[in-house]
Amino acid sequence: MKVLFVATVTEHITAFHLPYLRWFKEKGFEVHIAAWGDDVIPYCDKKHNVAIRRSPFKLGNIKAYFQLKNILKHEKFDIIHGHTPMGGILARLCGRKHRKHGMKVFYTAHGFHFFKGAPLLNWLLYYPIEKRLSRYTDVLITINREDYALAKRKMRAEKVCYVPGVGVDTDKFAAPSVDRETKRKELGLPLDAVVLISIGELNKNKNHQTAIKAVSRIQNDNLYYIICGRGKLQGKLQELCRQLKLEDRVMFLGYRKDIPELLNSSDIFVFPSLREGLSVSLMEAMAASLPCVVSKIRGNVDLIEDSKGGYLCGNIGDYTESIEKINQNMGEHNKNVIQNFGLAFVMEKMKEIYSEGLNGTNY
Repeated sequence: MKVLFVATVTEHITAFHLPYLRWFKEKGFEVHIAAWGDDVIPYCDKKHNVAIRRSPFKLGNIKAYFQLKNILKHEKFDIIHGHTPMGGILARLCGRKHRKHGMKVFYTAHGFHFFKGAPLLNWLLYYPIEKRLSRYTDVLITINREDYALAKRKMRAEKVCYVPGVGVDTDKFAAPSVDRETKRKELGLPLDAVVLISIGELNKNKNHQTAIKAVSRIQNDNLYYIICGRGKLQGKLQELCRQLKLEDRVMFLGYRKDIPELLNSSDIFVFPSLREGLSVSLMEAMAASLPCVVSKIRGNVDLIEDSKGGYLCGNIGDYTESIEKINQNMGEHNKNVIQNFGLAFVMEKMKEIYSEGLNGTNY
């Protein structure tokens, strides 16, 4: 038995899918990856470097299409599972003929680009593509309630499933290896400071500037904001901090490998993103018992119950008010809620879906 995971970059696979690769290996599958990147991927028997571009309108994807088509021709897979928008598009285009010979095509939508409140252009570009390709999909997996409801109504996949995310290792974030005081000293943060934390790429979608502006409105010199991530907007965000005289209280930490320790050294998780599927970083913050101040968008509303686990916000004023009035008891509520999104729970759901997709084979 052979399985192929397809994604735009190998980083996506290593970040979200290693438990599933391991599971397939344990069940005797030969595991292949088709993506672009230099990552060494555990539980992978063969990695195919396919130069998939993020945008469906890049000419480089024509070459990627023929690369993937050739791989399918020679390897004879039992399952192909597409991830990321372009990974899903190419997996289904290349896999449609192979379905006639028994190969099953899975696709996980990690957040459709069309959603309530999305720009009209997103609907005009991406909705027709997804609807058309759903015809060549045996199992379409959605990870938030809004996408699931839309897919059930509009998509033509053989089966549409809801799974609560990719699964988060709740134990990893509930029990960090470094204590709060040690980590704060390492970062140069006052031990009695109120520390906000955000995690995410420094890009337009993550909307960090809204949180920075909210912090500037709060009259508390002992309030600090740490941002984990890197991206092309870092310079602009740092300039905004200078303009608002926040250089000493907003810290850009870049890419970090100590996220559990950073979360457990903070007091409030702030997540003003404009679009998400079901945010892993938000789930990790909940597992670390943090109260959360987040945007009122698809996915976030699946996770945060307003006024119980934190607050759902729409504008800068909402963020300012919510940060000022939030309390730590909300973090305990989140810790309980997130158990239903944990890795063990999601793994069981995915095992069922894979087994049913393979004609009821019991794995």
